[in-house]
Amino acid sequence: MKKALLIILATFLPLFNFSQESVSEKIDAVFQDYTGWFVEAIFYEIPFSDTYRIPWVLIVLIGGALYFTIYFKFINVTGFRTAVRVVSGRYEDIEKHGADTLYGDSTPNEGEDIIETIRDEGADGEVSHFQALTAALSATVGLGNIAGVAVALSIGGPGATFWMIVAGLLGMASKFAECTLGVKYRDVGEDGTVYGGPMYYLTKGLRSKGMGGFGKLLAVLFAIFVIGGSFGGGNMFQANQAAAQFIKLFDLEGSNAGLYFGIVMAVLVAIVIIGGIKRIAKVTEKIVPFMAGIYVLAALIILGANFTLIDDAFGLIFEGAFSGLGIAGGLVGVMIQGIRRGAFSNEAGVGSAAIAHSAVRTKYPASEGIVALLEPFVDTVVICTMTALVIVITNFDGSFMEYGVEIKEGVEITATAFDTVIPHFSVILTVAVILFAFSTMISWSYYGMQGWVFLFGKGKISDLAYKILFLIFVIIGASISLGAVIDFSDAMIFAMVVPNIIGVIMLSPIIKKELKKYYKAINVKEEAIEEGADDMNEIL
Repeated sequence: MKKALLIILATFLPLFNFSQESVSEKIDAVFQDYTGWFVEAIFYEIPFSDTYRIPWVLIVLIGGALYFTIYFKFINVTGFRTAVRVVSGRYEDIEKHGADTLYGDSTPNEGEDIIETIRDEGADGEVSHFQALTAALSATVGLGNIAGVAVALSIGGPGATFWMIVAGLLGMASKFAECTLGVKYRDVGEDGTVYGGPMYYLTKGLRSKGMGGFGKLLAVLFAIFVIGGSFGGGNMFQANQAAAQFIKLFDLEGSNAGLYFGIVMAVLVAIVIIGGIKRIAKVTEKIVPFMAGIYVLAALIILGANFTLIDDAFGLIFEGAFSGLGIAGGLVGVMIQGIRRGAFSNEAGVGSAAIAHSAVRTKYPASEGIVALLEPFVDTVVICTMTALVIVITNFDGSFMEYGVEIKEGVEITATAFDTVIPHFSVILTVAVILFAFSTMISWSYYGMQGWVFLFGKGKISDLAYKILFLIFVIIGASISLGAVIDFSDAMIFAMVVPNIIGVIMLSPIIKKELKKYYKAINVKEEAIEEGADDMNEIL
């Protein structure tokens, strides 16, 4: 492994040192020539009038979220309390051993077999509910929450925040559906390694409905898209933005700082991803709460210092959400910007999170689906909304942002907003950006590898080949400017929406069946506990 990395570095170092700008321009030109059509197709905007256009992929995302919300009877609301209980470990016993073994539940947990009568050594899986949640959150909580919100507000004004929240709430149902299927149809290797995600539920789930060929086609398309997305949006873009913030903070323009930063980042990423999902989960369960905690704490300090302005900020948000406040496109223009940012930030419907959640230890697939619905809530409803409130409150006088005028550097705007109350917080924000980027990269490395394994087979050589390629792209991303490359990478990520949403909608009846099964198991436990308490009261 060490020799391989040395050979790779020796090969690529001269390339980076020789005319970096020229290389960047050439790579951009090549990608633009050969992939421009794909990018335009994925992000094609359907014109609804002369004033506004809606990307078709956004319609698919939100349409799917609305369908799941209604079909599962507002699981994003009714399942919230249960989700918190599951993450806290309240039902860990029945998920490990099955309700039948512990409380006499007659409901089969896997297919038509009562698994507790076959094996009793515990549930398959590699990580806990909390670890699976943080691993998935680490891929979504990041630059979108810091920079993306500022960009959305610059285009859509304060009202975009309201529609961002709506997108987050609807996305909770999408996450529930796809992550339930991720556990339901996962593969578990002889060594206990879990292989899961849309590739598997599209293949096995649709095969069970007599559409094996169609399912295989969707699965292959998804696997290709997730690999491309892992190299680009989940890797190069993250490394590029983290390096840019680092270089800007220490004024290292014109040096090879990007290259050296990329090498250091690649080494750190390698240390984590070589260990697989277990090590990724151990790292993300520490990094995600820590970095999100610091960011949220700073936001709360600012909101606390300006608590008298919070109601005014919400007033602007609600007024702008339904009036447009002079933004191009009016009400619909504001709605599009908010929903677009919310949907793209939490990745609900993309299918990526189902890969991380499929590794959880449980006998009930719906248990992890319920946990997963917390993800868009934390990512979009909480963190994105806090960022928006801070920007709106600190920009009441329009000192650093003019609504309706699009900005390019969202991190700078957010940093300016925080600096107005907490001097030099931009330094901490730079650290947060780097940590966000790091956690996103290690999670997307796992997503991409699952697609890679699905296409090229399982084995140490296959795994190593993907990981080495991923590390190379970390260095490339941090070293050169990426324009068309990133456009193509983002298109690959959102192309995942198409096969995923089609498959999840077709498999919705199976999801509903799993949900009923899990709720029945919970009821059996709760009733047994109540009966035990009643018996104890009688004795006393």
